[in-house]
Amino acid sequence: MINGHTPMKITLKALNVFYCIVKYKTVQAAADALNMTQSAASQALLKLENALNTQLFDRNGRQLILNENGGLLLPLALNMLESAQRIEHVFLLNPIVIKIGASTTIANYVMPEQLAKFYAQHPSAKLDMMVGNSAAVIAAILNFNIDIGIVEGECCHPDIVVRPWQEDELVIFGHYDSKSFNLTKTQLAKTPWILREKGSGTRAVVELFLKSYIGEFNLRMELGNSEAIKYSVAAGLGISCLSRYVVEDLILQNKITLIETSLPKLKRTFYIITHRNKSNTKGIELFLKFMMATRE
Repeated sequence: MINGHTPMKITLKALNVFYCIVKYKTVQAAADALNMTQSAASQALLKLENALNTQLFDRNGRQLILNENGGLLLPLALNMLESAQRIEHVFLLNPIVIKIGASTTIANYVMPEQLAKFYAQHPSAKLDMMVGNSAAVIAAILNFNIDIGIVEGECCHPDIVVRPWQEDELVIFGHYDSKSFNLTKTQLAKTPWILREKGSGTRAVVELFLKSYIGEFNLRMELGNSEAIKYSVAAGLGISCLSRYVVEDLILQNKITLIETSLPKLKRTFYIITHRNKSNTKGIELFLKFMMATRE
């Protein structure tokens, strides 16, 4: 156990000198490798041996041969030196390591292009992305499980910083052969609907929109995946309302069609969220700056 009140007798500098002597066999060669004088290297080794109260090498002229005590120290010294290098890597070299969370629509249809552009600029970056509905992403931010979240619904939690990002249009669509290309409010209320599950940002926006303009409506199914919804609509199971990003491919394939209504266009904002009390690394700040620069 580390005792923070006891001064350390061993320094990383001394351990590094020790390792280089093992590697290069002589103090002079080790000193040259470390860009220090032979006298300074000898002094560092002497201090290390005094601190450990033991000799680490057998002397054979100028050559130093690792003895049993030195052999005991070597793996421990290597472990400490490697740990120090990892610390330097994290805090001095500023690697870009970011945990992202994105709600389903954004993760599937928006983020791949954004991530490809970011990797083109920063090929050594390591980005991990969890995918879930907006509620799951918000929970992950609050629990410090991810660094950055991108969600479809508004978030008003006091511990979360919210940045408006991109605008999205949600469209009502049905089966291509349904011939229901234009529906009245009454028809919209009676036609079976297929929506995302509760907790989904898409579900929250669409449900509020429909209830505001057509009142109660016929909810036939709830599905936890936008792909499942659009293919269910293509199979004639009902109508739905999803992001234009989601349905564009099946519209082009003539499997579904947009439905015209007297309702106003439904638009929403994608938001970037972070925890108010989380310290951002330079990598996180760089990614946030990149994302905000792509704001529409």
